[in-house]
Amino acid sequence: MTPRQREILDLIRAAVARDGVAPTLEELARDAGVASKATVHKHLAALEAAGRLRSHPGRARGLELTDEGAGGLVTVPLLGRVAAGRPIDAVEEPETIQIPEAFRGSGATYVLQVHGDSMAEDGILHGDWVIVERRDTAEDGEVVVALVDGGEVTLKRIHHHGGTVVLAPANAAYAPLEYDPGRVWVRGVVIGQMRSYRKR
Repeated sequence: MTPRQREILDLIRAAVARDGVAPTLEELARDAGVASKATVHKHLAALEAAGRLRSHPGRARGLELTDEGAGGLVTVPLLGRVAAGRPIDAVEEPETIQIPEAFRGSGATYVLQVHGDSMAEDGILHGDWVIVERRDTAEDGEVVVALVDGGEVTLKRIHHHGGTVVLAPANAAYAPLEYDPGRVWVRGVVIGQMRSYRKR
């Protein structure tokens, strides 16, 4: 790699580690101090030819680091949004996101973006990305992605009380949700989260 290509690859790695998504061409040009997006595109093409990244035309942030170029990052599925409030329909998008390798669970791992504020008192805020280890059971008190009535997904702390399952928010403005066990399926347990402080 040329020094400029290495610089651009390092900028992409830093953005993915910080924000969970790749930078745009405009952001790369600005951060690299390059006047032309065409120049950045030329370096990106060289990095792609060298196997360090893949591009997905048509996506605003369509750069994906390969395992060779990721430098400690791994690619996992990004399956849309999950409600940290009232349950909403599951939104699954065929996309991926890169996370630090240390954040990956021992089993299959995926990422959801949080929509809502019902887990705010646990520090899980609207817009955060939660890293989820795919499991179908959870211990009392774990934060889970739960499927309710076969069609709604929510993010809550799970508790088992007698013959009921309680999905508890971490926000005094919301009441716990109580269900018959046959109405709730655990789809994963939250094992980490990421947050971007950059204004979009």
